[in-house]
Amino acid sequence: MTTTIAPPPRPLLAGALRGLAIGRIALGAAAIAAPRTLITACGAQPTPELTYMTRIFGSRAIALGLGYLTAPIPERPRWQRLGLMVDIIDTIHGTAHLLRADIPRSTALAATTFTGSYMIVGATRLTHDLTSPA
Repeated sequence: MTTTIAPPPRPLLAGALRGLAIGRIALGAAAIAAPRTLITACGAQPTPELTYMTRIFGSRAIALGLGYLTAPIPERPRWQRLGLMVDIIDTIHGTAHLLRADIPRSTALAATTFTGSYMIVGATRLTHDLTSPA
C-alpha cells in the first residue's frame, strides 16, 4: 500500500498551522478550566447546560490541537483536515446564527470571525496540498 505524502507547506503556512493548534489548546484549556468566564467573555449568560457544552468544546479543541502537534509530519495533513472540517461546520453554524439574529450579533460575529479565520488558514493549506506537485 502506498501512502501519498502531502508536500511541506511554505514556512509561513507551517507556522500558522502550529499557531492554530496552540490556539486550539489554549482556548480548550480555558473552556475546561473557566467555562463561565469564557461564556461571559463571549457575551452570553452562563447556564449549567452552556457550561457543560463549553467544556465539551474545550475537550474537542485540545484533542485537535494536540493531535496536530504530536502527529508525525506525514500524518499532520489528516489532523489539519479534521480541524478544517470542524472549522467549516462551526463557521456555517455561526453564519446561520448571524442571519437568523437569534443570538446577540456581536457574539455571533466574533465567533464566526474566529472560526472563519481558522477555516481560511486550513483551506489555504488544503489548496496548497491539492495543487502542489508531490
